[in-house]
Amino acid sequence: MSSAGTSKLHLAEYEEAIIWFRGAVEANRNFAFTHLSLAAALAHLGRIDEARTAARAGLGLEPSFTIGRFRVGARSDNSVYLGGRERIYEGMRRASIPE
Repeated sequence: MSSAGTSKLHLAEYEEAIIWFRGAVEANRNFAFTHLSLAAALAHLGRIDEARTAARAGLGLEPSFTIGRFRVGARSDNSVYLGGRERIYEGMRRASIPE
């Protein structure tokens, strides 16, 4: 479910991403990246309070997470893929995830 949410997030299909991420959180509340990705999707829709709550949950599980560390883990140099990641970084920034 988290992977499906991430795919939707890359495609800027934020409402659908949120549905997948919420299902993933219900299935496993201990996977920090799902919370952080949910935060990014919520932030893109202007749901900042919810986004910050999701970000806090993710950071509570992985306090050392930063956007910079996430950026280093890009798995491709494909421009479409990198464009999707840029949208994710921006959503994470809006959700107050540390740079």
